[in-house]
Amino acid sequence: MLIESPNGRAPSRAAIAISISLLMAIWAINFLVVKVGLRHLPALTFASFRIVAAGFFMLAIAPLCRRLPMFSSENRESRPSTYSLNDYWIFAYLGLFGVSINQFCFTIGLRYTSVTHSSIIVGMAPIYTLTLAVLLRLERLTWRKAVGMAIAFTGVAILASSTGMSQHSPTLLGDAVTMCGSLGFSMYVVLGKRVAAKYDPLTMTTWNFIFGALIVLPIALQQAVSIHFLQTWRFIPWQAWACLAFTGLFSSVLAYLFYFWLLRYLEASQLASFSYLLPVSASALSILFLGERGSYLELLGGALALAGVYWIESTRNH
Repeated sequence: MLIESPNGRAPSRAAIAISISLLMAIWAINFLVVKVGLRHLPALTFASFRIVAAGFFMLAIAPLCRRLPMFSSENRESRPSTYSLNDYWIFAYLGLFGVSINQFCFTIGLRYTSVTHSSIIVGMAPIYTLTLAVLLRLERLTWRKAVGMAIAFTGVAILASSTGMSQHSPTLLGDAVTMCGSLGFSMYVVLGKRVAAKYDPLTMTTWNFIFGALIVLPIALQQAVSIHFLQTWRFIPWQAWACLAFTGLFSSVLAYLFYFWLLRYLEASQLASFSYLLPVSASALSILFLGERGSYLELLGGALALAGVYWIESTRNH
């Protein structure tokens, strides 16, 4: 079901569907972009630069986004002019989980594993999200949700088993680091849902990225010094800058704006369930553009993942 906003109005189903489709497309492409960017920059450098760049992008576009109807009407009357220490604490820990841990571990993990493996691990996030939401009593675990999660998890498990013959040989280290990032984002979703009605999406996302950037800024500065950034920046290929720009602006700032906006109207597990689409779309893109091999098992796993998403979506009340 659609959860109404504080002013009693919720966006149409078409607007929700379009926003989710755009979000998933950006994040699917992001797997390839990060993989290409890591060919030109060290993993720590790329990961830390990406998050700091996202913080600057967020500060730059926030005033422009405030004028958009989807954000300007959100909590206009209840939006506070100042924030308390508790508000900043909320922004800080959400920035830690959703920006710093999630994006840093995702980028580092992708350095040591394949797009297919990484997308599979990220696709498991709804399981963690639903579990945390139930433990924090934000949602009820119904049998239909449980069945939907089981179907989708089966598809993800089949995808995982089918990558064993991959020529790219994903490593346990990359998988484990990626898993930490996925857990971080699940914490962000569940904890963010608890305060989604208190802050408008633009304010929440802006402060999350500010704190997320500040947390990794020391690492970014250390990396800049270690590679003599001011002397060697001219030799960094344009592809690296393009990848940093895409990950900082599109897959970080704009994607998170859409995500937190959607989180106001959907249950946490409903929104997170769409990440099951990522193993399908990202794997297909990696086959086409990175040469990673596909198989019939991957097709079967993708079909089951999609079936699980459909089943979870069918739990909405009409």
